[in-house]
Amino acid sequence: MASFPALTGFYKFLFLYFEPFSTSFPALMILFFPGAAWFYNELVPWGLEVPASLDARTRLAVWQLGNCYLLLGMVSSLVFRAIRDSVPKDLAVQERLVGALLTCLAIADVTHVGASFLGLPEAIRYDFGSWNLTTHGNITFTLFLFFSRLAWFAGLGRERYYYGVVGAKGVKYDQ
Repeated sequence: MASFPALTGFYKFLFLYFEPFSTSFPALMILFFPGAAWFYNELVPWGLEVPASLDARTRLAVWQLGNCYLLLGMVSSLVFRAIRDSVPKDLAVQERLVGALLTCLAIADVTHVGASFLGLPEAIRYDFGSWNLTTHGNITFTLFLFFSRLAWFAGLGRERYYYGVVGAKGVKYDQ
């Protein structure tokens, strides 16, 4: 396996393996089993009446949401690997490209958490104990990903090659 100095240890596990799996898996659940109706009913964890089936518009919207989850998983997995394999010796470029993708994902984290939180009924918005796994995934876990991205930019637990390096233009790696 190729070395990936811009994404090592915890960050490599989280962003290269765990996040793509955790975003792709719900997409497969929506598309195959338990299905769109199940996912739709999990979005708001409250005592609302659960429809037996979804109308065509709602089913289509949930399938499209699943497609977005799958897209996020594939982009994370494939783009990080492409960066690793395409510029294995230019660490500053590696880090700039990883940073560009993490920036996009961080912005998506903020908007996703905001929409998920504001979309909850007011009665349960601050009642974290009443949230189900889907709500915690959409809000709690996404906040964890967001703060992990910020930690990566801050250089916590990793060596920096571009971000935060004064005068960084290119750091070559001989191995």
